[in-house]
Amino acid sequence: MLQDSQTIRFYQKLTDAMLYLWQKGYSFDELRLYTDGYIACLRHSNTLEAYHIHRLEEEIFRFLRDPSNFELPMPQTYANIR
Repeated sequence: MLQDSQTIRFYQKLTDAMLYLWQKGYSFDELRLYTDGYIACLRHSNTLEAYHIHRLEEEIFRFLRDPSNFELPMPQTYANIR
């Protein structure tokens, strides 16, 4: 679990970007490349400590491996609500 506020912000930005790219039709391999590049930039910019980057990387790849994060919502019809 992430506890550093700046790391949480990076997590939120990265997951939002991944969902946006998924909706635009990008594949999981392309999302993985995007994520690898994002994390590499964080390492080179010294924005976060190495420990926080490692934790962020673990959480992001856990998010990426969970298929429920990328399911499209099924619209509910009036018949399903009854």
